[in-house]
Amino acid sequence: MKNKIRINFGTVSVTKKAERLILQALAKNRISAGKYVREFEEKFARLIGTTEAVALSSGTDADALALAVLYDFGAKRQDEIIIPALSFVATGNAVLQAGFRPVFVDVERQTLNIDASRIEEVITQKTRAIMPVHLMGKPADMDTINRIAKKYKLFVIEDAAEAYGAIYKGKAVGRLADMAAFSLYVAHMITTGEGGIVVTDRSDFAEILRSLRAHGRACKCNTCVLNTASSYCAKRFKYGDNRDIRFIFERIGFSSKMNELEAAVGLGNLDIYPAILKKRRKNLTYLMEKFREFQPYLYTIREEPNEQIGPHAFAIILGKEAKFTRDKFVYFLEKHGIDSRSLFLSMPTQCPGFKYLGYKLGDFPNAEYIGDNGLHIGIHQEMGQKELDYVLNLIKVFLLKNN
Repeated sequence: MKNKIRINFGTVSVTKKAERLILQALAKNRISAGKYVREFEEKFARLIGTTEAVALSSGTDADALALAVLYDFGAKRQDEIIIPALSFVATGNAVLQAGFRPVFVDVERQTLNIDASRIEEVITQKTRAIMPVHLMGKPADMDTINRIAKKYKLFVIEDAAEAYGAIYKGKAVGRLADMAAFSLYVAHMITTGEGGIVVTDRSDFAEILRSLRAHGRACKCNTCVLNTASSYCAKRFKYGDNRDIRFIFERIGFSSKMNELEAAVGLGNLDIYPAILKKRRKNLTYLMEKFREFQPYLYTIREEPNEQIGPHAFAIILGKEAKFTRDKFVYFLEKHGIDSRSLFLSMPTQCPGFKYLGYKLGDFPNAEYIGDNGLHIGIHQEMGQKELDYVLNLIKVFLLKNN
């Protein structure tokens, strides 16, 4: 095609405010977790609509620490956590890092999310939680998932890494379960560069999370956990005046704190998030509408009347009628300047690291199909009508040549 342009998968916005806050932190010689982290947590909680938010060093840590909270409520090492077979590998890794065993359920090919109708068949006496993933920002079937969880007295933790701006039956994703874990990686609408955050309405969960991110420290308040230079804490009297609360550890923990420089980037991002969300929603809905003409050779996820998909990226899946491979399609896109990513893999059967769990190829046909035939492209805020039409016209040319 003539007039080739380059469309990157993602972008990152570091605002002037973020730059100013970073310089202030450097000038004060204070870059470990402190007041910027606390401010970021408070503003993030308000944005989602929860009472608590606990900032961490990555989205994977957000998943892992949310799960590790369950040890304070009776969970044991190697208990089971139900997750979808299809997700970015961090979902499965986090379960293992938290000391649990992942139990996988196939996904629905049209939604990319866990098939809630198959969850009950894998529940055992060792099951402690369900962790659905809102893949590509499309909300999972939370009504069914929460109903099952209530029936079997299980916790529910949303993996909302890609789900900024997603709404399910009038409620924001992040407010649909006991806890929700978000990623703040550079590919996401709100970023701290690296980073993650857990939101919840339960103050007891939040206290445990603050302890867990600081090696399981006894004091869970922000004063101690974020300001390690302070030796004063009212709770030290629980142990006696001569004991330093900073070196009393009540649980197995992690080292997962966010730092001030990351929080500064996040605070700048929060200011422009509404504009980013609006632009990316516009891009997503435009592509979803226009993409219908490419069926049955290519399809994407569909937005239902009771939901709003969070505009993380644009999913493309080859239909069974396609007479070409994903590799051929991706090569064509890349040749013409469009960056893409595969649409993840079936963790238990297409990621060798999980082979020891004993699953075999064919156990998760929908996840495996998407792992072989799915990809996603960017819809970020630096893309406009010109870029979107370029993508659509390019796909049209490819299909004319290959079907």
